[in-house]
Amino acid sequence: MALLEKELEIINLEQLFGLTLSIPDYQRPYRWTTKSTNILFSDTYEAFKNNLEEYRLGSVILHLDKNEYNIVDGQQRLTTLAILLYCLDEKANDLLQEKYNELSVEAVKNNNQLLSKLVGKLEEQERQSYKEYILKNCKIVKIVTDNVQEAFQFFDSQNSRGKELEPHDLLKSYHLREMNNESNALKLEIIEKWENVNSSELSSLFKDYLYPIKQWYKGKNGLGYNEKKIHHFKGIKMSYEYNYVHYHKASAIYIENFNGFYHLDSLSQFQLTQPIISGKRFFYYVYHYYDLLNAINEKIEDFYKSEQINLDNLSRGAGNIYILRLYKCALLFFVDRFGLDFLDVNVMRQLFYWSYSLRLVMNSVYLESINKYARGRHERINSGLNIFNEISEMKEPKDILLLDFENILSKDNLDSNGNYEDIIKKIKLWNGVKSNV
Repeated sequence: MALLEKELEIINLEQLFGLTLSIPDYQRPYRWTTKSTNILFSDTYEAFKNNLEEYRLGSVILHLDKNEYNIVDGQQRLTTLAILLYCLDEKANDLLQEKYNELSVEAVKNNNQLLSKLVGKLEEQERQSYKEYILKNCKIVKIVTDNVQEAFQFFDSQNSRGKELEPHDLLKSYHLREMNNESNALKLEIIEKWENVNSSELSSLFKDYLYPIKQWYKGKNGLGYNEKKIHHFKGIKMSYEYNYVHYHKASAIYIENFNGFYHLDSLSQFQLTQPIISGKRFFYYVYHYYDLLNAINEKIEDFYKSEQINLDNLSRGAGNIYILRLYKCALLFFVDRFGLDFLDVNVMRQLFYWSYSLRLVMNSVYLESINKYARGRHERINSGLNIFNEISEMKEPKDILLLDFENILSKDNLDSNGNYEDIIKKIKLWNGVKSNV
């Protein structure tokens, strides 16, 4: 990364807060917990009491834009330190004069109350000495560039080395910087919505559904999604001028305009078999599949209830969880191709049959079992049938009912552990076979 001259250096907080610091619109809200704030106070106070000559606070990445330093990485720590200094009677620095996102207010208030309480326990002389220690002896690595693209690249590389950021957080940063031509209002709207989605649910959406499906339909390994594989979701840039890109850009713009003109959201611009357009469409892509998966979950609950299948029993144990997730993946991919309106009881029965066939011939189901079965490579059942690839080539929803699965009822080792009699009864009923099980 091409850094500015003399802009990679170690400075103390007094020097850092002497800069004109700014929080750009693309930054996430301030969310530091009181636990993290308490740890920061305890660590700096202990360093002060032990008279350490220097206490290092990590690094910050800044983007110099005219005379302002936009905080690319380090906003959470710097805001907390600014609050601490304010509680220590230091005059408010420029950072606390920033207009914080509404989602930040509660965390600012809680941490201000906590630090005021902790600082209030100190004698006046100790409080002043502690403040001077933070300003003079607490130091940070300042990294500055005047190119925002380079700042984000450095941020990505720093945070993809086993640190705390999830792959979807790295994707957020990547696609936000692809929104240079979008309004600040749109960026803020997207960030607020993103921050309101449960992080673990976002992680699961990519790791357990989107990535495996995108791999399985091509016959590839769907396991092991991590920060090294986020390129699968970086998509294609609007600036690309290649033949294959023109169609996708044109179709995305057409559908956006069509839905906007008619005030509808009836036409989806997304398909899991097609590339993403980078920037704002990535976020819409994620929200689309997040909502679609929730709709699938509701369909499953209704289906299990109407078919008198005990969903609780099929959600216990790792093997059952993996099978249920596989079932959701198959339903999601079908709905992605044809639409939620075409997910009727016959389709759900057919994909249930396919999913739970693996469960009924395996005493133990592991992730690798799922990975092989989804690609048609499991030797125990439906070998050679990649149902995701089959769905990707179907012309009509009814084609799913024409798939020829192995007859699970003819298997000698069917239900060898005796735990899934209710599933067998249901499959026999669907197949018109009377059962005395």
